[in-house]
Amino acid sequence: MCFSLAGEEERRAAIGPTEGLPYTMKKAFDPSAGFEPIAAPGPHDWLANHLESGQTAEEFVRSRPKRPDTRRRTIYLQPLDEFPTGSGPSPETLKLFAKAFFTMEVRILPVVHLDSSNIRSRIHPGTGHRQFLTGDILKLLARRLLPGSYCLVGITLHDLYPDPSWNFVFGEALPEKGVGIYSFARYDPLFYEAKAPGREPLMLRRSCKVLAHETSHLFGIAHCIYFRCLMNGSNHLGESDSRPLHLCPVDLRKLYGSIGFDPVERYLQLCAFCREVGFDDEVRWTEVQLAHLAGC
Repeated sequence: MCFSLAGEEERRAAIGPTEGLPYTMKKAFDPSAGFEPIAAPGPHDWLANHLESGQTAEEFVRSRPKRPDTRRRTIYLQPLDEFPTGSGPSPETLKLFAKAFFTMEVRILPVVHLDSSNIRSRIHPGTGHRQFLTGDILKLLARRLLPGSYCLVGITLHDLYPDPSWNFVFGEALPEKGVGIYSFARYDPLFYEAKAPGREPLMLRRSCKVLAHETSHLFGIAHCIYFRCLMNGSNHLGESDSRPLHLCPVDLRKLYGSIGFDPVERYLQLCAFCREVGFDDEVRWTEVQLAHLAGC
């Protein structure tokens, strides 16, 4: 399996023509404004092991993805266990991030405990951690969809598995039903070692990434093969950590086509969130985008 890097012309073609768009949107989709092409994958990276042809902005439109509308414009977060202080990312903090990222209403539902929901589980023989079956959880979430919800995203600190033959899975989604389940268990450094300096900010960053990445899949946005992008696939934790927290022009255009937003206001909200939680690199990157949109 051999992945071929896209050239500049192919990357621009993936963004699509911008004639007729508002001036600020043309600038927002400008690939020269701080967006880096994707690098060649290493032997253990996603694109070296998964054959993906990419998804252009035009192909996204042709796929006829489900879009938010005046009736269905709320993202619901469903905690599937308690998130005590110090044990993982605060659902309230994740809500603030998702609201800024997707420019939609985001609400947190009352906790539903997996232990009391007849979800099948097992003890992983290698880690000793209890794991819950994703298929059962997705059925539970589908039953809990509310009128007016665009999607329902389950979040948990428990480890997950999709099938008895699998070792584990970070998450799983059913885009056609608008539900997904994502575990933060293996994003916690304490899952792998007894001591973890800087654990909380690292886990928050990882959790924000997986929440935005997987929820973007529920919008019909596929993995990105064109730029360094939040939507790059990842085969291991190191590759996931190397992804930025922002969308490239191709996927930003897809999200804009689904939701519609003011790019300046969106970046201002994201910049404020990142500054508050200490994501300094994303603050600097977003400030570059704001300066570009202002014509500086």
